[in-house]
Amino acid sequence: MRRREFIAISLLAPLAMSGGAWAGPAIDTAPDGRPHRFGFGERRFELDGRPFRIRSGEMHPARIPREYWQHRIRMAKAMGLNTIAIYVMWNHHERRPGVFDWQSENRDVAAFIRLCQAEGMWVYLRPGPYVCGEWTNGGLPAYLLRDPDIKLRTKDDPAFMAATLRYIGQLAAFVKPLMAANGGPVLMIQVENEYSMFADDVDYLHALADMWRVHGIDGPFSVSDGWKDLERRKAYLPGAALGLDGADVDTLGKGPTYAGDAPVWVGEGYPGWLTHWGESAFAGKDYVDTLRSIIRAGYSFNLYVAHGGTNFGLTAGSNAEDDGSQFQPVITSYDYAAPIDERGRASPAYATLRDVITREAGVKAPRPPADIPAGRFAPFTPAAKASLWDALGQAVELPQPGPNEVLFGQDQGLVVYRKRVGHGGTLRLEGVRDYAVVYADGREVGHVSRVTHPAVSSSPDVTIAGEAVIDVLVDTFGHINFGPRLGDHKGLVGPVTFEGAPARDVQAWPLPLDGAWLDEMPALRGAPTRGGVLFEGALSLDKAGDVYLDMSAWNKGYLWVNGRLLGRYWHIGPQQRLYCPGAWLKHGANTVRVLDLHRTEGAPISCAERMHDGLA
Repeated sequence: MRRREFIAISLLAPLAMSGGAWAGPAIDTAPDGRPHRFGFGERRFELDGRPFRIRSGEMHPARIPREYWQHRIRMAKAMGLNTIAIYVMWNHHERRPGVFDWQSENRDVAAFIRLCQAEGMWVYLRPGPYVCGEWTNGGLPAYLLRDPDIKLRTKDDPAFMAATLRYIGQLAAFVKPLMAANGGPVLMIQVENEYSMFADDVDYLHALADMWRVHGIDGPFSVSDGWKDLERRKAYLPGAALGLDGADVDTLGKGPTYAGDAPVWVGEGYPGWLTHWGESAFAGKDYVDTLRSIIRAGYSFNLYVAHGGTNFGLTAGSNAEDDGSQFQPVITSYDYAAPIDERGRASPAYATLRDVITREAGVKAPRPPADIPAGRFAPFTPAAKASLWDALGQAVELPQPGPNEVLFGQDQGLVVYRKRVGHGGTLRLEGVRDYAVVYADGREVGHVSRVTHPAVSSSPDVTIAGEAVIDVLVDTFGHINFGPRLGDHKGLVGPVTFEGAPARDVQAWPLPLDGAWLDEMPALRGAPTRGGVLFEGALSLDKAGDVYLDMSAWNKGYLWVNGRLLGRYWHIGPQQRLYCPGAWLKHGANTVRVLDLHRTEGAPISCAERMHDGLA
């Protein structure tokens, strides 16, 4: 969805039916394992030939611990919803070309869909290939970026289309028996996401739909877009249900201009909003009046999101302006100010939206399940254990710096560059993607941040006092997930110069954050003198349950608990506390590791019950 601004703000929309919504009674059949015929009537959804309204809430299994899937589905059902919308993030399942993982941890999409059915919920499947979703690279695999000339989201690039066909073939194999027509809960498949926000090639949309057809799934299909972008580029797949993102009743009434007699509905309605690193506060939104008017007018809807979850590991995406400026990485939490918060509890908006849905749709919702307990641990201070500078190993000799994906086949993570200079001068780092710490003879002399914020420096120039060995430690955020800069490369992608002369013949050490080097780092032989230190400590639970680890005393880096990378922390906030599910903790000592880019001494980590104190 469009992340740079709200697509539409709608308050006090007209309460009457508008532009083709069907306001009469509708059935509310749940999936029961028998085949059902879901399709399109005249400007409406139909189930077994009778009018049907989708009351959907979105959540993403990739952002939820598998142990909590059932709880989150039940929380959504207790809002009065009848459908779960899910993104499938391609790059969560295929990190290397042709090597798919549909089983480990929270990757078993088929199991999640079957669980929805067991809980009496239909499924609206949104598998991409592109999803946006504030997920790194919009879900597209980073291995595609190893080819510097690849074109994404176009039928005109054979490599991209071949990879897409391979992905859809994998998906279709387990989705086909889960379609409603075959006794499963999947009502409809979105063939692409917000394509009018990117391009206008309708033949590309046809090609994607044909990929599903050749694998035995002939719809029903949908697309989702913002109205202004649809008007501008008109990239609509004929015959598909038209989801309009952020639409009010007036905008929905315009939908038949493109959709004709196909259903028009709210593909994404926003009860909350996303937050970026460096923003002054956590974002939010009030959707009550908008939702009330949409239901009264007879439209189907999908709440994006009913439950956001967490951008565990390196999965958080980033936004930027069309020219790449104003880079804005998404925080580790995907709480989104959603009705169901990051920990799965009812947020203040939950009861209000539940009341609107049940009253206006005339449905009775079950009681919400009990909250998952909050845990508790005493504050502790991890101690310095190792330094990445002692674990560099054999260098890669390069003519000049460049993109991580092209040079090393690496997605995100860290890279160290080294170059000796014979005199003082100005080191200029253009195209830092996304954060660089500069050292002269092992002493930190500056940093360069792609994110603009008063607490950090974004100047590309760093002064080197005299002859020195220069080390540049490059850190990354997630790939841009929206707009023409989708597929941005990471590393030092712009010119690197010293006193105006290009840096040539450099040494480099790629350091992927899922690499074995983290476990093989030699122990410190003395007190560390520069950042890039790995700290380790023990978290001992006083009470079992979900916890937040408060990292406000630290600077910038990564946090692991029992070998699981929870995600990034950064002192500029607004997020200072990282979520760890109780299902990932054990009785006794839990190993906590922190890799901080600046600190040389450990700092306290304390326990919190919520992401920030503004939450109820």
